[in-house]
Amino acid sequence: MTKKVILVWFRNDLRINDNEILFEAINKGDIVIPVYIFDSRYFGKNSYGFHYTGILRTKFLLESVEYLKSQLQALGADLLIFHGKPEEILSKVCAKYEVTQVYHHREVAFRETRISEKVEAALWKERINLKHFIGHTLYHKEDLPFPIKDVPESFAQFKKKIEKESFVRPIIPAIDHIITHPHLEQTNLPTLEELGFTPQEIAQSDSNSTPLQGGEEQGLYWLERTLSPSYDEINDYNYISPYIAHGNISPAYYYHKIKESLPTGKKKKYDNLINRLFWRDYFRFMLKKHPNIFFKDQEETKDFQQSTDRLLHLLKEGSDNDAINDLLNEMKQTGNLPYEYREILAAYMLQELGVHHLAGALVFEEYFIDYAPATVYGYWAHYADKGTSTKDSIQVPWRDLLKKHYCPRMVVK
Repeated sequence: MTKKVILVWFRNDLRINDNEILFEAINKGDIVIPVYIFDSRYFGKNSYGFHYTGILRTKFLLESVEYLKSQLQALGADLLIFHGKPEEILSKVCAKYEVTQVYHHREVAFRETRISEKVEAALWKERINLKHFIGHTLYHKEDLPFPIKDVPESFAQFKKKIEKESFVRPIIPAIDHIITHPHLEQTNLPTLEELGFTPQEIAQSDSNSTPLQGGEEQGLYWLERTLSPSYDEINDYNYISPYIAHGNISPAYYYHKIKESLPTGKKKKYDNLINRLFWRDYFRFMLKKHPNIFFKDQEETKDFQQSTDRLLHLLKEGSDNDAINDLLNEMKQTGNLPYEYREILAAYMLQELGVHHLAGALVFEEYFIDYAPATVYGYWAHYADKGTSTKDSIQVPWRDLLKKHYCPRMVVK
């Protein structure tokens, strides 16, 4: 009898706990082969001068992949790591290990879905099925009280209807052992140089002071710390969002921990954290309902290059406002900011510099370690009054936002 060999293609789901594709592969396959690919299309710079993946996010990703590899080794398996294009690499790996099926989590943004389509086409030529799972949202698509085509445009209606008529699925049971191929090849993480960063960029990044390191263990540490009843700092969700973005922690796991951990006296904090998770789901489902909706108009805008030039100048020379400079410095040196501070920066870029909102999103895409396409570009569309939930556009003067939210407590200069 032919053994069922399932290849698990990890992407933004770098965890062992509450990972449906890994759980299903172990339960349905005789042999499981975990694979991660550093897709070469996500590294280097675009034509406007911004990194697709900044060096701080790349370091966080490397740490996350390295920790996942150690977790899998502890369970009796390993993680095969490659650098290149998945549609080319996966076909070769499948042939080498006689893979019968490939599992992966479905994405929603155009570039990510296009890569999945290329992989699916390449595997189909070898008569291998690419099975799609849905595991990046708080609420599972199959549990929504409406089909995707009827997802409410209004965020308030979206949240109200889901809270009333749906539920968050329980956490998937833990995994304690994996049976893999007895002769897996030895693979290693790529270096920063191999991913396209210059010695100068690497040296500069070594002086940065981000408190966050990638990996599921670190994610669980910061989850417990920020949900402690005694923790009352502005850095809360933004200390967890990088782990959700890379899949070190699932949204459902975080949600259940919020419900368990926060006492009734922390209602404001509870509501804020839950709201962030709902916005994240909303943006992803909107991108599913209206493909590419948050990315449109870039090529049609004549002054887009002027916008990116202004932003590159701002990042290099700074602003004439000390608070804005503090926020820019912290963003560049830690790859993280509370969401209230991100809103200040976005408002400044839009109102003071007059940039196109998609150009501003390129800044966040490069610098923030919690970058996720739907969330970043969805928020920027709403900052610019071009979002899908028309009553939720963010059109507050940046100086007013500064007075309301900003506290000069920067730890880096």
